[in-house]
Amino acid sequence: MKARILIVDDEEGIRFTFKKFLSKDGYEVAAAEDFNEAVHQISESDFDVIFADIILKGKTGLDVLREIKDRKLQCPVVMITGYPNIDTASEAIRLGAFDYISKPIQKDTLFHAIDVALQYKKVIDEKEKYRSNLEAIFRNVKDAIISVDKDLHILEVNDSAKGICGLGRDSVGKEFSSTSFNCEKKCIASLTETIKTKKPTEINGLECHFNKRKGQIVSISTSPLLDRHKKFSGAIMVIRDETRLTDLERELGARKKFHNIIGKSNKMQEVYSRIELLNDVETTVLIGGESGTGKELVAEALHYKGNRSNKPMVKVNCSALSENLLESELFGHVRGSFTGAIKDKDGRFQTADGGTIFLDEIADISPKIQIELLRVLQEKEFERVGDSATMKVDVRVIAASNQSLTDKVKMGEFREDLYYRLNVMKIDLPALRERREDIPLLVDFFLKKFNAKFNKDITAVSTDVEQRFMDYPWPGNVRELEHSLEHSFILCQQPIITLDHLPPEIKMFHVEKSESPGSGNIDDPKIIIQALEKAAWNKTKAASLLGISRRSIYRKIKEFNIVDSEA
Repeated sequence: MKARILIVDDEEGIRFTFKKFLSKDGYEVAAAEDFNEAVHQISESDFDVIFADIILKGKTGLDVLREIKDRKLQCPVVMITGYPNIDTASEAIRLGAFDYISKPIQKDTLFHAIDVALQYKKVIDEKEKYRSNLEAIFRNVKDAIISVDKDLHILEVNDSAKGICGLGRDSVGKEFSSTSFNCEKKCIASLTETIKTKKPTEINGLECHFNKRKGQIVSISTSPLLDRHKKFSGAIMVIRDETRLTDLERELGARKKFHNIIGKSNKMQEVYSRIELLNDVETTVLIGGESGTGKELVAEALHYKGNRSNKPMVKVNCSALSENLLESELFGHVRGSFTGAIKDKDGRFQTADGGTIFLDEIADISPKIQIELLRVLQEKEFERVGDSATMKVDVRVIAASNQSLTDKVKMGEFREDLYYRLNVMKIDLPALRERREDIPLLVDFFLKKFNAKFNKDITAVSTDVEQRFMDYPWPGNVRELEHSLEHSFILCQQPIITLDHLPPEIKMFHVEKSESPGSGNIDDPKIIIQALEKAAWNKTKAASLLGISRRSIYRKIKEFNIVDSEA
């Protein structure tokens, strides 16, 4: 649809000529001979371009321009005059005139002015649409949003800020710390940190103490504020009122399950909270914990609960492949790059583009792979094996290790710069022996799982089995518990699992339990030696006695330089 144009001129011939030219070309044209008629037309309809003669009967075209400015109309105004001079031109520009043309007006000049004005109108309409949408979002978000400049002067606040922290629009322009919104202003530390470091911060479960909302619990996140040139210009803070959520959690009790992770212990509640915190945060996460604690499940929860859930999640066991195979698996290769490379192959990073890659057993990768992985983390780019073309990827990296990467760094086996890149945020999973209250929940979960798998109807485990499970140190953690119950399901032909159905090492544990030094300090080499002697230097059995993993006891033997005395 062609644009609507208003012609304001006291000469009937000019109005007639403009209207004839423009109507013939498909424009919708209205005309006014003086200021009053022009104001009436503007009030009745919206126009895309307005042409106004400076000299009119009564009030001038500049008065028309002032009226448009006062009404804040997003419409370019082109001034017309037969007697141009510096004063009128300057005044017109000051009042916001878009262009200035002189009589007599040529047809080409007229249409050129319209084309340029309409292009400008299209741009400002897009900007206005974007601004209106942004304002609507800003206005309707339930969280308080506060932006500040580099000197902590308030730039903008939304309506929710008033209800959550008492900060109204009258605070705009004031220094954040000087505003009197009647609280302890704990949030200012987060803003100051972001201004100082230019990095985001997050605080959960903060007691706000705003005097109108006693007992208010909030979460705070701050992020750097960048202008259109990507230049740092301040910070933005989002405050979420979580008082009701916190109250509901207290009423309902601790969560017993999160995604596919089972557990209600305090340590698992901390893990759930950390996962929720990191779901939509685009940062690398390192998951620590012994073998069998569920690191892969945590990685899945981070991916499927986050904003990349509709994109691929790719898993790689780094310890299962040699250096060359792992390099090819991660980054891909081109045909002929090595023996057996009979065709091009996409790597796991390429497959995971837009999603998440989970690198399990990251501590076992070679120095060469460490360097290549560091580059991917820093630059988001790599080359396939045998190829010189650089490939870009957008992948969130989640890594896991059951070994201490800090120890590996100290021993020179793991790059320090890569460690810090991976360890931006860390989730440490507790061993099963550290959350024994979760064992009954896990048993119930696996009973349901294996009943479906084996088409059986086993309803419970005996009281003796329950006690054995609670006493056993579970060096293999949840994975060992799962495998033990699967073993029992295969043997059990009755509704209840008894001690006779358990694997031998658990069934006989009561014999070893009284002799076990597992209650001692494993940082004491004497305790380690005592367990090894009781287990006849069988390291797996000694680890079970101590309630630690096999990898852990090997690490302690190396750390204390323990030698088999019998050997």
